[in-house]
Amino acid sequence: MISTTWIKKREPYWKQLEELLERCAGKGIRSLTRSELQNLSLLYRQTAADLATIREDPSSPHFARYLNQLLVRAHNTIYAGQRASPLGVITFFWKTYPVVFRRNLNFCGGATVVFLAGMMMGGLLTLQDQDFPRKVLGPQMVETIQHREMWTHSILAIKPIASSSIMTNNMSVSFVTFAAGITAGIGTLYMLFFNGLLMGVIGTACWLAGMSLKLWSFVTPHGVLELPAIFIAGGAGLKIAQGLLFPGVLPRKDSLALAGREGGMLVVGVVPLLVTAGVIEAFVSPTGLELGFKFGFAAGLFTLLCVYLFGFDHGEA
Repeated sequence: MISTTWIKKREPYWKQLEELLERCAGKGIRSLTRSELQNLSLLYRQTAADLATIREDPSSPHFARYLNQLLVRAHNTIYAGQRASPLGVITFFWKTYPVVFRRNLNFCGGATVVFLAGMMMGGLLTLQDQDFPRKVLGPQMVETIQHREMWTHSILAIKPIASSSIMTNNMSVSFVTFAAGITAGIGTLYMLFFNGLLMGVIGTACWLAGMSLKLWSFVTPHGVLELPAIFIAGGAGLKIAQGLLFPGVLPRKDSLALAGREGGMLVVGVVPLLVTAGVIEAFVSPTGLELGFKFGFAAGLFTLLCVYLFGFDHGEA
């Protein structure tokens, strides 16, 4: 249990931090002297350590809530003063992003499970009722599959335009999946499940038509980046939902703000994946390249992605 003496000893430092933040709110961070800026950084780190100590004491939720709010304000003040730079972008993607991803791996994993559940459901419904794909995909696409033809040949004739359109569509799906987390996660779960169901219906319909190899040789080269990007965006949406539904000791507004920042970093990190996937989907996936090359290319890309996200320690975020 935290002693009253320890609280009284630490309170003056919390008040110092609060006073510095009030000055920044009124006059801006540039109003602080060099020594005050150094003190702000030191007090921020000390308060974070104090919060970790107080969280061990279940009888002090009001102090934990107060310090959480103080740290949110301090974090926003300190980092709002940083100017974006090319080096900062590189640092984010190389050092920060893999750590953020691993920190939220349970949310991304949950999103993957929901997508796979939808995919399984789509496959089972197609096997049970072979007219089901017509209801979901439309008669034109179903007839194309039944004639054992791919619906992707038109991409080859307009590669640059198709690439741009594919990127835009994939980013729209990912950002909507993320933003739908504000619906307490219901919208995110729907987007993940429905897209999984579509994949299951298409995969099963192509299998029944003897087109599995054609389908997966098209999907795999870009899908090894596009699908993880959608899972990560879904994880970001679930993170938003968690901050909204389970604020813990924080006020719901602050909990949502923290979850939004974390989810925002997650979804920003998928943009390069979606851009790369869009280029591959337009220029590689629909081509007549050897199947071995396509699958080998996909395996190489997926290995690089796994090494980037899991392979080694890039540092702490």
